[in-house]
Amino acid sequence: MDLAEIRNIIQTNRDKYINELIDLLKIPSVSADSQYKDSVFKAADYVRQKLEDAGVENTEICQTDGYPIVYGDKIQNPSWPTVLIYGHYDVQPADPLDLWDSPPFEPVIKNDKIYARGSADDKGQFYIHIKAFEILNQIGNIPCNMKFMIEGEEEVGSDNLEDFVKANRQKLAADVVLISDTSMLSNENPSITTGLKGLSYLQVEVTGANRDLHSGTFGGSVANPINTLCKMIASLKDENNHITIPGFYDKVIDLTNDERAAIARAPFDEEEFKKELGVNEVEGEKGYSTLERTGIRPTLDVNGMWGGYIGEGAKTVLPSKAYAKISMRLVPNQSSDEITKIFSDHFRKIAPKSVKVKVTPYHGGEPAVTSTQSVAYKAAEKAFETCWGKTPIPTRDGGSIPIVALFERELGVDSVLLGFGLNSDAIHSPNESFGIFNFLKGIETTVFFHHFLRSLTKK
Repeated sequence: MDLAEIRNIIQTNRDKYINELIDLLKIPSVSADSQYKDSVFKAADYVRQKLEDAGVENTEICQTDGYPIVYGDKIQNPSWPTVLIYGHYDVQPADPLDLWDSPPFEPVIKNDKIYARGSADDKGQFYIHIKAFEILNQIGNIPCNMKFMIEGEEEVGSDNLEDFVKANRQKLAADVVLISDTSMLSNENPSITTGLKGLSYLQVEVTGANRDLHSGTFGGSVANPINTLCKMIASLKDENNHITIPGFYDKVIDLTNDERAAIARAPFDEEEFKKELGVNEVEGEKGYSTLERTGIRPTLDVNGMWGGYIGEGAKTVLPSKAYAKISMRLVPNQSSDEITKIFSDHFRKIAPKSVKVKVTPYHGGEPAVTSTQSVAYKAAEKAFETCWGKTPIPTRDGGSIPIVALFERELGVDSVLLGFGLNSDAIHSPNESFGIFNFLKGIETTVFFHHFLRSLTKK
């Protein structure tokens, strides 16, 4: 396969590829908010049409109990390797809207980036694969069997994906799952994610009196649920930022000194990290570096907290209820169900008798570690070496993609996490963006991934 030819095709079609992505980004496919229901379905239709336009066969909208899964394939030779490409067309809510520099669903190009909700997570990244297929189809050299499965519920826990996978094992059978929903260290130091954390996500509710009370008349005599909730949450970590829930670390396996040394070799500038985030100092579990805290250690964080009066001006109220959303990122051997249970039991146990506590699990997922010795990983490595001129660095990511463990369990195949995002893309935050360089370079790299997977498999 000729690198110059592929680059010429991408450059010739540059505006077409970008404009198609922009059209997709204009669709507010927010799966978490029912007011966007029609838009989520519209995004699914758009993805199916673009698969068909690219030359993918057997495209269909597969209905689930929630939002649909878009499927398509191109099967040429049973003896060739088969790649199942996974992505998601749903996006996170855009709130808070007032912190966006431009409307989240009116894409803007500036500083060689596309700014829009979903640009990096995951519309821009999965769209890379549709364009890579289109190029291979255009030059008449599709080296692998390819299957596409693009879902619409990843941002709300992929609740219906497991049932779909179990019911369609033969349809989805593959030699490897290819996913672009992660980030690289930098464009100067490309990397491939080889480990992901699991997730336990819950909401807690603390109730005091049976109604909101006048803070002058009742303050100091009955529990204030917000005060109580703050104390309870504060007790979940000690002075070393070590999580205090009994049993939380029981199944965590400490990495060896050699493994920790390998992580330390990854290029990382802590001063630049702090500067980019606008913080004066890093913070986390004592005894571990920033890369270890994000990649190999479990975490517990409050993602949202509310209660009482938050409107304009003053209202002297002692609230009846207080709430918080809490997520725990898990490492290999930790089970999301087990962690959810021990958190729930512990949180109820530490509540004073003056309040009532309710814990509502939302969704979870299992951690996953992928092999760096597989043929598919070697193909990704060679693709980076060809297109970027550098060997990618294997890294562990602090994010969660629960379906990686699902694919391993139900389909018996590993995944390759061929992500092209950057930490500066601000996914899940206002002003999310995706570099045009990364988008186009991702297409190029993916074309060569399929080329090398076939050639290495034949050997």
